[in-house]
This record gives sequence, C-alpha cells and structure tokens, in this order.
Amino acid sequence: MSTKWILDTSHSEVHFKVKHMVISTVSGDFLDFSGAAESDDDNFSNAKFEFEAKIDSIHTKSKERDEHLKNEDFFNAAEFPVLTFKGNDFSGDKLHGEITIKGVTQPITLSADFGGVINDPFGHQRAGFEFEGELNRKDFGLNWSATTEAGGLVVADKVKLLVNLEFIKQ
Repeated sequence: MSTKWILDTSHSEVHFKVKHMVISTVSGDFLDFSGAAESDDDNFSNAKFEFEAKIDSIHTKSKERDEHLKNEDFFNAAEFPVLTFKGNDFSGDKLHGEITIKGVTQPITLSADFGGVINDPFGHQRAGFEFEGELNRKDFGLNWSATTEAGGLVVADKVKLLVNLEFIKQ
C-alpha cells in the first residue's frame, strides 16, 4: 500500500535563476504552488511526485519584469496559467520526470538531496527534499530575446531551478 504526502507550502520554496545581460544573475520565485508525493516506503524509493505553480504568482522583485514574464513574450499566463511537473522515477539522488511550460512538455532530470523523514512535535511525519536542475527556456516557446550593445543576450536561454520541498504524511 502506498503512502500519500502533501506539500507543506509554508516550508517550501520554488526558485529560478537566469543570467541577465551576461554579467549577473536575476532570481525569481513562484509564490503560489502545490504538490504531492506518493511513496511505497519512507525511503521514497520509486516515489511519484506531482507539482504545479501558478504563473501569475511569479515574483522577481520587479513588478514591470513580472508583468513582462506573464505576457505572450514569455509564459503567456492568460492562456497557460500553470506550469506542471510530474516526477516518475526517484532514485535517491536523481528525480526524472516531465515538466510542462506554456503547453510544451519536456523530460527533465533534477538532482535530489533527500533530507530524510522526521516526526515533528505535533505528531506528523515530514519529509524534506532539495531539487536542482536546469532547462532551456526556448524549448518551451519562451523565445523573447534582445541583445546588448556588445552582442550578449539580455536574458540567457539556460534557466536554473532550485526547489526546496517539505511534505507531510497523510
């Protein structure tokens, strides 16, 4: 019998980083997200993960940039309001799955750091994970581009994902 785990969003974070004008990195977050996992044991061997983030919740510390990311140049939040991830092969240090952004689904492999399972002071079992990976934004139709005077891209194609998730056993 499998065990269901629900994401504790108050103890979880979803970050991304992308090079800006070649010289620096801009970070952002999705503030509204949800997820769940299903495992056969507390080691999460062969666990399945599901996750979604609402595009309208994107936050990069710049309202103007956030609005640009939500429009048709990037995520097109009006037509594609969520991004989703389904992890179907967890080996302990890698999570293989599929990510869907702007209606396009691509395979992705995330490195994983499984923090283990603990009992909290309130009698709940909790499990913690840190996932990290990268993708090419253009693989998902996020094609907007501009170049600097020196010829470098204003926004790099490679996007790093950094996701910290804490689950509560149901």
